Amino acid sequence: MGGAQMSSLYKKCRTYNKGFYTATQEKRNDLPWSRSKMLDGHLLLGWLSFTVIVYLFNLPGPTTAYFGLTGNEPLSILPLSSQPEENVGRAHYKLCDRLKLEKKQRRMCRRDPGVAETLMEAISMSALECQYQFRFERWNCSLEGRYRANILKRGFKETAFLYAVSSAGLTHAMAKACSAGRMERCTCDEAPDLENRKAWQWGGCGDNLKYSNKFVKDFLGKRSNKDLRARVDMHNTNVGMKVIKAGVETTCKCHGVSGSCTVQTCWRQLSPFHEIGKQLKQRYETSLKVGSSTNEATGEGEISQARAQQQQPPPGPSNDPIPRTMDLLHIEDSPSFCRPSKYSPGTSARKCYKDKNCDAICCGRGHNTQSRVVTRPCQCQVRWCCYVECKQCTQREEVYTCKG
Repeated sequence: MGGAQMSSLYKKCRTYNKGFYTATQEKRNDLPWSRSKMLDGHLLLGWLSFTVIVYLFNLPGPTTAYFGLTGNEPLSILPLSSQPEENVGRAHYKLCDRLKLEKKQRRMCRRDPGVAETLMEAISMSALECQYQFRFERWNCSLEGRYRANILKRGFKETAFLYAVSSAGLTHAMAKACSAGRMERCTCDEAPDLENRKAWQWGGCGDNLKYSNKFVKDFLGKRSNKDLRARVDMHNTNVGMKVIKAGVETTCKCHGVSGSCTVQTCWRQLSPFHEIGKQLKQRYETSLKVGSSTNEATGEGEISQARAQQQQPPPGPSNDPIPRTMDLLHIEDSPSFCRPSKYSPGTSARKCYKDKNCDAICCGRGHNTQSRVVTRPCQCQVRWCCYVECKQCTQREEVYTCKG
């Protein structure tokens, strides 16, 4: 069969999908067995090529996001033990593939079996903390696909927070994973192995922030510093990492006979992530709006403060341990988030708290009041041994929701 005849047959197969088997079988019946198999191979290769091309065209476009709440990773907590793997040593490969990582990130994920679980923990921790910090705000950290994607395309204060909390979550989770012994490439606080294992036996294993910072910087990579948006995103990413570093505390434990402190073990410990989220929320509230000023000599943009009312604090001692360089930065003003839009579902039917945030969340539209009866455990007592006994108390409470 010549090339022209094979091409014609291939076009016929593509045109008549439903009759694919019948149309080709008639042609193959007249061919020798070896040439028939060759035809099957060419057809299979053609369909595979067509499938790959269609897949590539449907891939999402490039994004300036890095990881976590600023990337394409699924925000749902992925099952860590879905199906038994044939090769236990490479079970983490599938976990890495479920995360939409770049090529370098996927390679780093596969390099250590503990990385995949740590990445998913960082995503979950960042998402929950974001929703907790904004639970009383108009924008309550709505992370459904299209809302998050549209916010990341803009330079809002909310975008700045997402970058900061994502890098902070990854830094925190990785440092904790090292000290918990879940990683193969790191251990406790970068001390010599013998001292590490001794400290671990005493329960004094420090969170390995040094390794975590190195991993996160390598994992997130570097972007061009000529684009204002890229530089602002990188700045906010670094703010999240710096807040983690500023919250490191030294914890000590005494050992000895009858509680004496003849031996003291000390280690470095990160602040709880709720405290990190609280600090980032404060920096969100005081975020600085910036613009760009072009350097005529080089043609490169420079970040300049665009909000004139923000003045530098007077020189002298300051009670704030965080320097001004750790402020979050944004480029444009945020929308109101009152009505449904591509950035949020709005505040209609949102639960609010009377005399606390109903006026702000409901955007002046007022709120509905609904009375309901709830039953909760009450008057709980500890009984010997060893359980808690509670009564069931019924009470009426009012629920307030924003009008549409």
